[in-house]
Amino acid sequence: MKTPVARIDDAVLDGYLVPRFLGYARMGTAGEPHVKKTPSTDCQWDLARFLAGELRSFGLADVALTDHCYVVARLPATPGKEGFPVFGLLAHLDTSPDAPGDGVKPVLVRNYDGGKIALADGLSLDPDADGGLAAQKGRDIIHTGGTTLLGADDKAGIAEIMGAAEYLLSHPEIEHGPVEIIFTPDEETGKGLPDFPLDAVTASACYTLDGGPAGELEIECFNAYWAEARFKGKVIHPGTARGILVNAALMASYFAAMLPRTESPEATDGYYGYYCLTAIKGNHEEASLELIIRDFDLETAQRRVMALDSFARAVEAQFPGGKAAVSIKPQYSNMREKIEEKPFVMDKLKTAMENLGIAYKLKPIRGGTDGSRLTELGIPTPNIFTGGRNYHSRIEWLSVSEMISACRLVIELVRLWGLP
Repeated sequence: MKTPVARIDDAVLDGYLVPRFLGYARMGTAGEPHVKKTPSTDCQWDLARFLAGELRSFGLADVALTDHCYVVARLPATPGKEGFPVFGLLAHLDTSPDAPGDGVKPVLVRNYDGGKIALADGLSLDPDADGGLAAQKGRDIIHTGGTTLLGADDKAGIAEIMGAAEYLLSHPEIEHGPVEIIFTPDEETGKGLPDFPLDAVTASACYTLDGGPAGELEIECFNAYWAEARFKGKVIHPGTARGILVNAALMASYFAAMLPRTESPEATDGYYGYYCLTAIKGNHEEASLELIIRDFDLETAQRRVMALDSFARAVEAQFPGGKAAVSIKPQYSNMREKIEEKPFVMDKLKTAMENLGIAYKLKPIRGGTDGSRLTELGIPTPNIFTGGRNYHSRIEWLSVSEMISACRLVIELVRLWGLP
């Protein structure tokens, strides 16, 4: 369908998006990877309850907040469109624990002058080093103050979905079929989807808004594994340790040093995967480390998984009397194959972008989204850009114009799903 609704003015969508995002960003929702419950942090409830209330204030009657902090709401079809397929829009509530997420003070810059922006603690946003930032000259941006992350991952996605929902409800002339709106906890920690309320969702397909620069679409992600290596040593006073002491902390360090530096996050990009050490702790008697394994190719990911046992045996050989054991947990799989089995899902998205004149680029996700697991569960879920940059860091920033483009895209996508 090459005839979208009349273009929505940027200033109108700005009003739906910017105040909303600034409010969400100020609400700390960092996840905690070492807590087993879902949600892993109570602060995620605060945003979930707020969003559920906001959706009800739009006039939506079907809004649920589950026992595990999932928000599931239904945007009803306009009259005559009730029989069209249901699809979903999804974003996550939590922010990464990799940088401080409490006390976020987002800074809105109108008509950015293109200069270097000084942040706290000697950090800065430098357009000479960031071409995406340089391209925002004369446009509006939102950035962190430098002491925390911004939280555009994924509160920009939440704002874009919420802004689109409010706009559609206040403009019934835009006809559409039924739409499900889903907000999930603990995407960043990888623990949210096991409790996903699949029986409460009727969507045949879904789209996450959890991407980066405008135009980027993602239908493939890493195959992901989590691993823990545990080490058992033998303890005795260091003064009489010769031939007796087996230092578990040193065993863990030796294991960590065996992880190939050329297969680390800092040494790879594009389609190259990696090992990534995420935590290490211990003492003479016991030690442990955690790591993640990522690769787009399943066989290569499994090769890395099998190598961990070889590393453990090598450690035991270097530390006679010590014991090393590795446990592995799959996290998510590359979603490309299952998305390509249902091409109409991407066809709708590409048509919406073409209608709006947004050039699209398929890009692999060097990570994962809730869409990875949903796709495994039978709901193909591509990922859409939100306009954010430098996620998980104290130099995170967000393009307002790209956020507006994402919201406009959601509105057009909703309209297209209500056409024959």
